[in-house]
This record gives sequence, structure tokens and C-alpha cells, in this order.
Amino acid sequence: MPDGATISVYNLFMSSSHPIDDRLITTFGRLLEASTRLEQRLGAAMEAETGLPHVWFEVLIRLARSEGGQLTMSALANQVVFTTSGITRLIDRMQAAGYVERRPQPTDRRVSYAAITGAGRDILDQAAVAHARNLRGVFSDFDEADLATLDALLDRLRKAASGNVTL
Repeated sequence: MPDGATISVYNLFMSSSHPIDDRLITTFGRLLEASTRLEQRLGAAMEAETGLPHVWFEVLIRLARSEGGQLTMSALANQVVFTTSGITRLIDRMQAAGYVERRPQPTDRRVSYAAITGAGRDILDQAAVAHARNLRGVFSDFDEADLATLDALLDRLRKAASGNVTL
């Protein structure tokens, strides 16, 4: 049974007595809609301009920003929100394209790393230029304060989504 504070927060966001009209359900739906549309639009533009699928870009940028240009497969799966088998299949395709390589962990055979290659860095640089240009177009109506607010809210949402908030 929820405590009084939980009920008060719940009532704050309810716009009617019907559960499907809960304001948070609507807000979450709008977030998903915006995210999906941005992914479709920006992902299609990136792939058309550079030949690189957006999910590959996300893998490459995480590897490039990591120490030594590599991450364990499990850490990479966690960062791009894939299962371990899903990231394994993705890395197989990216390795066949020459953008990543697998590296064994010297002291533990169960652990392997995905590492960005020179070709991966080259295509990432091309894609980053195109992606940044396209993002500037999407966010052209946002000023610096809007972007700072959005970043802060997304940080809080990411923390809540990571399980650091009790459900």
C-alpha cells in the first residue's frame, strides 16, 4: 500500500479520475514519440549521408570516448541498451565492416573488448559532422538556456531510468 507522500504525488499528476488520463502517461508517450521520430529522421539522414546506421554511430562514439578506445562487451551492451547477445551480433557486423575489432582480456578469457579501428574512427568523424549539422537544424529553435534545461532534465530522467529511483 502506498504511503501518504506517494499518494500525494500521484494525485498531483492525475488530471482526471480515469487511469488512462494520467498526465505522466501522456508525458511519457510524448517523450517516446519525440524520441522515435528523432531517431527515424536523424538516423535516416545519417545513413543516407554516410552509409552508417545510427546504432553503429552510437557504438563507435562510445568506444571512441572510452579509455583506449575500447569497452567490455557487457559495458557496451549496457550503454547502448542491448542484450549481450544483441551486442555480440551487432559487433559481428561492425567487425565485418572493419569498424571495430574484438580484443581478449589477457587475464580472463570470459571477458572480451570491442575496440574502435582506424576505419571506425574515420567513418565516425564523417558521421559526427553530418549528425551535428542535422542536430543543429532540429534544435535551431532552442536557445542555450533551453538546451541546458533539457540536458539537466535528461540527466535526471536517465538516473531514474537506471534504477536509482524506487518504483
